[in-house]
Amino acid sequence: MSEQPVAARRRQQESTGQLRRIPSQRRGRERFEKILTVAAELIESHGSDGLKMSEIVEKAGLSFGALYQYFPDKTSIIRTLAERFNEEGRRCVEAELAKVTDAAALQGALATIADEYYAFFRREPVMRDIWHATHTDKLLQQVDAEDMEFHAEAFLAVLVRLWPDRDRRELRAIARLTMQLLAAAVRYAVSLDAEDGERALALFKKMQIVDIGRLLQQ
Repeated sequence: MSEQPVAARRRQQESTGQLRRIPSQRRGRERFEKILTVAAELIESHGSDGLKMSEIVEKAGLSFGALYQYFPDKTSIIRTLAERFNEEGRRCVEAELAKVTDAAALQGALATIADEYYAFFRREPVMRDIWHATHTDKLLQQVDAEDMEFHAEAFLAVLVRLWPDRDRRELRAIARLTMQLLAAAVRYAVSLDAEDGERALALFKKMQIVDIGRLLQQ
């Protein structure tokens, strides 16, 4: 067997989008955070497609060895940033859903979640770019799918609490579809200018509240 296929397999195995390791020492953590900060700045300037490991090395003042010690490829950097932003979004969703005590409060919570996500992506151009990149990157699609399932399960827990006698499979389907539609609406609204985006999101909230209200009253 030739050496070339072996080398190709090694590169393929490394391109997983996963961290090589998470630093535990202070110096390592500082270097780790510096890499992410520089990467975010470069994404904001050039987009995630234009992110280059060589530019990160140059701007961060690190060696390639120091960079690859933590991140095997640029996808692992983008994935780490995406997961951090997702954690912030999850805290928002959990906080809003924790307030829900009845159907009216549920509808209000969904509207607030849509508003919070819309504002979040408006003020975070890096995450907005990464979010759009999930359409073409399979590894980022996996991160996005895991995040969507988290939100769906959190929403399902509320539905089960409010409607314990309803079929759980039906409620799970409602939860998943609701969160998918909410995410799609926010993604679309963010792609517009601010005025049109706010108008589109306001329309979606009116439509969603009516639709989910009808579903749950059946």
